[in-house]
Amino acid sequence: MIRIIEGLPDNVLGAEALGKVTDEDYENVLAPAVRELLEAHSKIRYIYVLGDEFEGWTPGAMWEDAKLGGADLRRWEKIAVVTDKDWVRHAVKGFGWMIPGDVRVFALGEIDEATSWASD
Repeated sequence: MIRIIEGLPDNVLGAEALGKVTDEDYENVLAPAVRELLEAHSKIRYIYVLGDEFEGWTPGAMWEDAKLGGADLRRWEKIAVVTDKDWVRHAVKGFGWMIPGDVRVFALGEIDEATSWASD
């Protein structure tokens, strides 16, 4: 499941992944939120929280993630991945060059720093 994080600066989209993330989560929650942000701002600044309850993505969700990120590469400006899961941290660091925009990984205790970085 993906839950949109409320209370962030208006130029930042935040999402929290809980349990197993599916393609329906991308289609019904995240993609509409990205479209709404792009209507108001020219660039996407994104915080993706993968906390203790996050269990991974289904194959369909991974495909939707790739499609969403590749839709307009120039519009993804900053992506803050917030997690304490080592396998996610290593994956982002190893494949970060494939992700559009500037990507940084933050620990779960650094959500305020991630928000500040993404909104600047």
